[in-house]
Amino acid sequence: MVAMQEAAARPNMDHWPERVELAAAFRWTARLNMHEAVANHFSLSVNADGTRFLMNPNQVHFSRIRASDLLLIDANDPGTLDGPDAPDPTAWGLHGGLHRHCPQARCAMHVHSTFATVLASLADSRLPPIDQNSATFFNRYVIDEDYGGLAFEEEGARCARLFTDPRQRVMIMGNHGVMVIGDTVAETFNRMFYFERAAETYIRALQTGQPLRVLSDEIAEKTARELETYPEQDKRHLAELKAILDAEGSDYAT
Repeated sequence: MVAMQEAAARPNMDHWPERVELAAAFRWTARLNMHEAVANHFSLSVNADGTRFLMNPNQVHFSRIRASDLLLIDANDPGTLDGPDAPDPTAWGLHGGLHRHCPQARCAMHVHSTFATVLASLADSRLPPIDQNSATFFNRYVIDEDYGGLAFEEEGARCARLFTDPRQRVMIMGNHGVMVIGDTVAETFNRMFYFERAAETYIRALQTGQPLRVLSDEIAEKTARELETYPEQDKRHLAELKAILDAEGSDYAT
């Protein structure tokens, strides 16, 4: 209700519903401690070819980001870093590259969350299907084996070009973290949340030193397909998070 009232109160700010959803995702990511200080970044395309996108302002804590704070950026504007409201240079490099080279990346969420980053730090960064959550990602992630330093433009473009298989919507960024892409804020946030949970289960299972109970390829693929078509879980997930924020009187939708 609060978010709807705010949307009605700001008719002159473009892409208001999208801003509200993205702001809610920032707030809940901070609550889950999946952010990292004032680093990390999310983006959402708002035009047909995906090259204009909303993104968080430079080095603002996720727990304070409001819908009206989000920057509107053109991935094809070479002067983006010259203005007074320039984004973080690595956010521009990574997300600008994605929105130029990956039309399937309508929304992109990059974090250094604990367990995804632990997984990205292992010599073997594969996520085996040992439970329902990890089976969600069977054959649906790509591993970046060639980390080249901070994600300025050249590194960001290199990473973006790894998303060649449309089924793969998670990049395990070796030595770095994780990048999750999707069609909407709800879909992408839900995928990011469950990837972190799956990585946590796997890392904690490894810590027991016991043999892993790995699903067969057939059952893992079946499970992944079933979860891909599970009705509206992502939309309901985000709607519930917004409802909690609204009930708490959060200013995310301002």
